[in-house]
Amino acid sequence: MQQNQRSSSSGSSQSPRSPQSQPFLSVSVSDPVKLGNGVQAYISYRVFTKTNLPDYQGPEKIVIRRYNDFVWLRDRLFERYKGIFIPPLPEKSAVEKFRFSAEFIEMRRQGLDLFVNRIASHPELRLSDDLRLFLQADEETMERVRAQDLGIFKKPSDLMQIFKDMQSKVSDVVLGKEKPVEESTPEYEKMKRYIFELEEHLGEAQKHACRLVKRHRELGQSLSDFGKAVKLLGACEGDSLGKAFAELGTKSEELSIKLQAEAHHLLMNFEEPLKDYVRAVQSIKATIAERATAFKQHCELSETVKLKEINLDKLMLTRSDKYGDAEAEYRELKAESEEATRRFETIVRLMNEEMVRFQEQKTADMGVAFHEFAKGQAHLANSIAGAWRGLLPKLEACSS
Repeated sequence: MQQNQRSSSSGSSQSPRSPQSQPFLSVSVSDPVKLGNGVQAYISYRVFTKTNLPDYQGPEKIVIRRYNDFVWLRDRLFERYKGIFIPPLPEKSAVEKFRFSAEFIEMRRQGLDLFVNRIASHPELRLSDDLRLFLQADEETMERVRAQDLGIFKKPSDLMQIFKDMQSKVSDVVLGKEKPVEESTPEYEKMKRYIFELEEHLGEAQKHACRLVKRHRELGQSLSDFGKAVKLLGACEGDSLGKAFAELGTKSEELSIKLQAEAHHLLMNFEEPLKDYVRAVQSIKATIAERATAFKQHCELSETVKLKEINLDKLMLTRSDKYGDAEAEYRELKAESEEATRRFETIVRLMNEEMVRFQEQKTADMGVAFHEFAKGQAHLANSIAGAWRGLLPKLEACSS
């Protein structure tokens, strides 16, 4: 989630392996490096782990990971932890020329750091064998595991399509376009409505935050161009007017730098957190789709068991020689139905817990993001006002 989760450490100042220390798992993603050339080029990251958890090899570990390794971890957790909201990954750049820009690489590094620390701070996901492998295995082992899993799990691109299909399916259900076997409890309906409305409102807020970033950059560039032009104009004038114009040009260029810096601050600390929560909501929608599938399986198997019971009673009354085989089939089906019911109930319980955790974290993260926005805007406005105010006496002297 945002800055309060940049490094998940509960008691990380205590000495590792100390019996008095609280369990902690702290992870940082840093030092992005471009490797390879052309279409084979990619960015590697240094993943540094500090922990006192007994299942880990030692108190500290450094491994090198690439984006596909993070995708592997996300996909494994999604397959294994039904009902838990798996944290979203930062998106890939859709535009080739931006893939290796410094700004995009830093945004992705920040997003990957956030992703892995959300997992490391989650009470269940942090105990995952897959996370432990991700944080400790050498690069060759990690690559081999990923290659093996391509035969078991869907490719990352296929999984992303599955997520989109799930989201579309849930959207159709919510909007009344499709009428499958579905839960209809007030609590479940309320949760779905909340998630879909939240996605819409977050998307709108993120879109306008993007426009604010663009506006700051454009104004900064305009002030820079204006400053250069005014300096050239001042060079053609006399001493007092020329000096005033030169100072006006210099101030314009200084303010241009401040505007560009604030645009970057807005991007990293306001627009990106909003975009990240849009992705988080999409992850929740994928879990909702999983819950819908589990409910459908639970209902269909329960109905099939009832039909088998009726058939079994008929066979028993007619003393059919098929009764023994039918009874064995019934028992197997009933066990499968009971397992489907347990699976569905587990997803419901976990989702209820996850919603509480999600809303608490969202409140904290959005508070930080909007505070950063307001603080940055106030500081920028003061800087701009102070710069222009300082020039007024000199410009007034020239005009008089």
